Amino acid sequence: MPAETPPLAHRPVSSGPPVSPSPSAPPAPHRRTRTLHLAAAIDGREQHTADQAADYYVELARLAERGALDFVTLSGCAGAELDTLDTLAVLARVVPATDRIGVVPALAAAGGTPAELARSVATLDRVSQGRAGWTVTAPDDDEAAGRNAGRNAVRNPGRGAAARRQAAERSEERWGRAGRVAEEVGHAWDGGGPYSPQGRPVIAVDITEPAARAVAARHADIAFVRATRKEQADRARSELRWLTSDAGRDPDRLLVLGELTVELGGGELGREAGTVPVPEPDGAGGALFRGGPVDLAELVADWHRSGAVDGFHVRPAEPRRDLERFVNGTAALLQHRGLFRSFHPGATLREHLGLRGPVGSRLAVPRGAMP
Repeated sequence: MPAETPPLAHRPVSSGPPVSPSPSAPPAPHRRTRTLHLAAAIDGREQHTADQAADYYVELARLAERGALDFVTLSGCAGAELDTLDTLAVLARVVPATDRIGVVPALAAAGGTPAELARSVATLDRVSQGRAGWTVTAPDDDEAAGRNAGRNAVRNPGRGAAARRQAAERSEERWGRAGRVAEEVGHAWDGGGPYSPQGRPVIAVDITEPAARAVAARHADIAFVRATRKEQADRARSELRWLTSDAGRDPDRLLVLGELTVELGGGELGREAGTVPVPEPDGAGGALFRGGPVDLAELVADWHRSGAVDGFHVRPAEPRRDLERFVNGTAALLQHRGLFRSFHPGATLREHLGLRGPVGSRLAVPRGAMP
């Protein structure tokens, strides 16, 4: 195989000359030895009654857990297969049927006020003993979020970013800096309520639209990016790292996951030796991979090795078929190569992700996480 080309250094996009390093310079390129993270959307196309839907999603979540995936996502919004209450109810059924995997609803403020959604997610976090998160979507994302937990086709980027920012800020107020669920008394906030086992639920934001990156830089633990080339993901990540540092946060504590729809119904692509398959545009602002589980494993390993992403959040085109092939094919091959773990390293979603708890939380650093 030809020698691998070293990845480009991460730097902000600028039309001016390079800036020499200084004591106040933005962060250095991110570490290349980060743990690989994998997650999956379990949104389905099949029609179900309420009970059938719960059983269907439980089955998919259990399959993802057997593959040691970090978390599963499920969309809930107006016009989607599930509304907000249904999504939370389904994930509440998933929790006792699983032991370790994280559960992350994708909810827009259209399904309730940010404070109400924050309370609901915090309840899910307590019930799951620290396995919950929230993909913060915007009202404009309702139709898109029904198709994909992370692929948000924002029609008004500015308004969408403002809605995400408001939701993230109100959730942080309600969850409290000490990792508690704050109780609202009149118009005031206090620190009452039980502790969240992981400090607070994990927050995820789609950063494909540049307007959303400042929100993620200040509030998110996970950033989704839709890209058909790793160079696109690399540029988005570079900008995000500079914004995160400027917001006073450690850029290495914000994970970037490629967002990818996968169709694994065919055989292997028969690639030319030394090449890596690439996604194609899906026609809806996202990226689509068609091929076999082995080729997908090559793509995942290549993008992660380059430092463009920390892993992938995949959306199986046909959930029953493609999630099974992703878990038993792609993830299993990555595990065999020593690139992906075969077990969950902790009890909470933050521990799976290797993320610190929020400032002031009792769980300041996950067990086994890097200092």
